[in-house]
Amino acid sequence: MVFVVVCPNCKNTQRTDPKLKKLSDVSNKSKRCVYCGKTFKIHKNQKDSQIVKVE
Repeated sequence: MVFVVVCPNCKNTQRTDPKLKKLSDVSNKSKRCVYCGKTFKIHKNQKDSQIVKVE
């Protein structure tokens, strides 16, 4: 399962494969932006979700 996420700082989209055992573990994962270097959580809650699409 690959997520397409958007960086909250520079708004660029990128793909990530968080290697989840179950879908509820996504709240613990973070991603470093390859464009600006900011580290962000990919899914804190439904309101703050950075996930754009699931492939």
